[in-house]
Amino acid sequence: MSRIGNKPIEIPAGVDVKVAGSTVSVKGPKAELTDTFHSDMGIKVEGNQVIVTRPSDESEHKALHGLTRTLIANMVEGVTKGYSKELEVNGVGYRAAKQGKDLVMNLGFSHQVIVSEVPGITIEVSGPNKVIISGPNKQQVGQFAAEVREKRPPEPYKGKGIKYATEHVRRKEGKAGKGAKK
Repeated sequence: MSRIGNKPIEIPAGVDVKVAGSTVSVKGPKAELTDTFHSDMGIKVEGNQVIVTRPSDESEHKALHGLTRTLIANMVEGVTKGYSKELEVNGVGYRAAKQGKDLVMNLGFSHQVIVSEVPGITIEVSGPNKVIISGPNKQQVGQFAAEVREKRPPEPYKGKGIKYATEHVRRKEGKAGKGAKK
């Protein structure tokens, strides 16, 4: 039995949820999100709650039950609070700046790395080495943050590169020289 799937999703004030077949539209103060879910899942709005039901106890339906409920809950939270990922740019001479709608980064290459904002995603630079990526769609925010991090992932010897603020980079010891004792 799916414990997560059985929990009803509370709809906060100012949020409007519409269900048409297997398509769910959530409109709130920050944005409007629409997504289509598996047609086997039953989605209905009762009062100020969204309830997700499954047709049978097959393993596929059990898995889809919890997934569908969580995705709808993420949509509701996204249109009210939004999601954000914080990145840190570490290294000598490594920095980030915002120019218009572009994120311009110096990452030790012979050229600047430029990443443009995509619709629904906001880039904010709060200091020379802090980048905050935010938006209403949890999946898009995470994907965009991963793409920015991919430009120069942190390396284990000096820790230089782009890392998540909550990420811990495991450091390695450098190569031992000729005079090093064993």
